[in-house]
Amino acid sequence: MTEVKKVDNSAPEENFDWDALTNGANIIKGDRAELEAIYDKTLSTVSEKEVIDGTVISLNKREAVINIGYKSDGIISLNEFRYNPELKVGDSVEVYVENQEDKKGQLVLSHKKARALRSWDRVNSALENDEVIKGFIKCRTKGGMIVDVFGIEAFLPGSQIDVKPIRDYDIYVGKTMEFKVVKINHEFKNVVVSHKALIEAELEQQKKDIIAKLEKGQVLEGTVKNITSYGVFIDLGGVDGLIHITDLSWGRVTHPSEIVELDQKLNVVILDFDDAKKRIALGLKQLTPHPWDALDANLNVGDKVSGKVVVMADYGAFVEIATGVEGLIHVSEMSWSQHLRSAQDFMKVGDVVEAQIITLDREERKMSLGIKQLKADPWVDVDTKYAVNSKHVARVRNFTNFGVFVEIEEGVDGLIHISDLSWTKKVKHPAEFTQIGADIDVVVLEIDKDNRRLSLGHKQLEENPWDVFETIFSPDSVHEGTIVELFEKGAVIALPYGVEGFATPRHLVKEDGSQAKVDEKLSFKVIEFSKASKRIILSHSRIFEDIKKAENVKIKKEASATTKKGVKKVKDSLEKTTLGDISELAALKNQLSDDDKK
Repeated sequence: MTEVKKVDNSAPEENFDWDALTNGANIIKGDRAELEAIYDKTLSTVSEKEVIDGTVISLNKREAVINIGYKSDGIISLNEFRYNPELKVGDSVEVYVENQEDKKGQLVLSHKKARALRSWDRVNSALENDEVIKGFIKCRTKGGMIVDVFGIEAFLPGSQIDVKPIRDYDIYVGKTMEFKVVKINHEFKNVVVSHKALIEAELEQQKKDIIAKLEKGQVLEGTVKNITSYGVFIDLGGVDGLIHITDLSWGRVTHPSEIVELDQKLNVVILDFDDAKKRIALGLKQLTPHPWDALDANLNVGDKVSGKVVVMADYGAFVEIATGVEGLIHVSEMSWSQHLRSAQDFMKVGDVVEAQIITLDREERKMSLGIKQLKADPWVDVDTKYAVNSKHVARVRNFTNFGVFVEIEEGVDGLIHISDLSWTKKVKHPAEFTQIGADIDVVVLEIDKDNRRLSLGHKQLEENPWDVFETIFSPDSVHEGTIVELFEKGAVIALPYGVEGFATPRHLVKEDGSQAKVDEKLSFKVIEFSKASKRIILSHSRIFEDIKKAENVKIKKEASATTKKGVKKVKDSLEKTTLGDISELAALKNQLSDDDKK
């Protein structure tokens, strides 16, 4: 058996350095300085507040471990790499050395600060070199999005996100996309980027290829890109065309959204394009036959049709009897009435109406309709229904200076002359007697069938009161009256029973010499009565003038009687006259002379 020699290690070695123990090997103090110098040469020289490149050597869900060639590695939060979700082990990244060694001896690095320090140089370089860069869309803002580019918050306008209109901006938040720098404002440190610019170049080439092949009448498939009130924009695969609202359907279209919807794929036909082929007019309805060509061949004038009112105008209504086939009902064909009215009084958009075909032109694709033809013409039997002297109730439709236009029923109009409104009242204008829309009792005076007009009266419903007035207001009769109107040529006086008389200015002088006034109530004498012209002439002055005249006549009569008595007395006593009687006779003569003078 081999003998094992025991080694006594209990005695310490004078040159042993416990701090230099590595992997179980003892290092002599003299060699330490040399080994440290060799090790330091393997490490990079790092200065604080410096931006250098590092390498990702490890990744987890929260952090990235970065090796910058220093004696220790640095750790950076993954939040600083949000703009680059494709970060992987081995990628080179720029870092900012904040501290070579913290309290725990850890190297402190920042990727965000490193990007910020170099960001403006990179942004300017990207603009100058038309470089494609990556950015992280942080959030929405007014008019677009905020994008993190090299640590700088850049603005991405909504119009620069894509070549087609964006309807939902939120779907882009949190995404990393490629951009081009399109504008830098150094004064305000503003950067504008565009994603649209990246795809426009590619689309421009596609557009050229498509436009080069365009021909009128060509049918292409497109996608509804945008809908406006006047038409629909169609994406033909890189080039846009417009379907005007009138080319969407053969029928009436209020708004294009009734026919198509966004992102809908449909076939369209090229109608026209300009020389540069930048504006392309498309059609949708042209892919289907014109409805007039499919119209029932047995449809003729006089036939009854049904349709929907699609357009209203003052002069009439357009009725669609089939998709794309319309007829006009003129307002004159809506009613037998001659009274001017608007089409809106009879119908409105959306109403379903029945009508009769009046004219039909298949070549011109025009049709006129009427609805009054479905009702009997009221003038056919007007002679029996509205015979002369028959009484009816009419509706006031309009006024003129000479009378009132009324409607007994729809289509049967008549005129009441102003002189036939009242037996007694002097009507200057019909508005004084009635009002538009009011009902009024009438009697038929005359029928004009050719001109479709009735002559009507209102006062004729009552007996002519002037037959009675002739006995009441006889000449020289006196009545109380009130002056209701006074003008230069005379006055109008209101008399009993609602009748009016007239007096000239000289017949309005009162007994004291003053002139009568409006609203003054006085006695008037009838000096003229005319039943034919319905005129009564009055006088207030004549009353006291006739009284005074009568008194004068009476005085003269009494004086004449006294004279006759004196003469008779003289004659009787002539035969018995004496000298004494002669003197008495002379005295009587003188007395008679004095009486005559009086």
